Amino acid sequence: MNRTEQGIAVYIGEERLRYLQSITVGIAGAGGLGSNCAMHLVRSGFKHFVLVDYDRVDESNLNRQAYTMSQVGQLKVMALSENLKAVNPDLDIDVRTGEVTPDNMEALFMRCDVIVEAFDDPMVKKVLVETFLPTDKLVVAASGIGGTGDSDAMVTRKVRDNFYMIGDMTTECSMEDPPLSPKVAIAAAKQADVVLNYYLEKFKTEGGADECA
Repeated sequence: MNRTEQGIAVYIGEERLRYLQSITVGIAGAGGLGSNCAMHLVRSGFKHFVLVDYDRVDESNLNRQAYTMSQVGQLKVMALSENLKAVNPDLDIDVRTGEVTPDNMEALFMRCDVIVEAFDDPMVKKVLVETFLPTDKLVVAASGIGGTGDSDAMVTRKVRDNFYMIGDMTTECSMEDPPLSPKVAIAAAKQADVVLNYYLEKFKTEGGADECA
């Protein structure tokens, strides 16, 4: 274990850390949800990631996405990989630059155990969920994260054993309800929390030790 992993193991134990490090997480979109969720998951002990996005960092992204001014113009997946490895340099990150489509999403995320849906386009969200819902992969999506206020309305809904939705299910991002850092970050943290809790609970049911280091 490196120093970061030793620090994480203080809170969750070495055995649970090793279990989390066996999981491959797909991040479908490296914007406000995906970049922040990925950072939470790295800090939680996950080590294997597939990052997929075609976009580049823009000044307008800095209000909510996990990038810096020096990264404006870079491909988001490359900048995000750099930022994640600044926390844990031993991460295994598969960077995929390109648009996710109904024709390629199955192949892109084939080796993932869990997929975090972090798209802007509601139709692509729908297709991703429909593609992976019949599988044994965990899917964590978001809907309704725009604007400010009433953040308590943003909830975690378990739709099926392998499908969770985060958000208020109503307030889509728009000019009237723009994507702003507090609510976007809350949604991203809730997505990460679902993933972390799902696998810690699975670890226990599979007979793993419950004590911390």
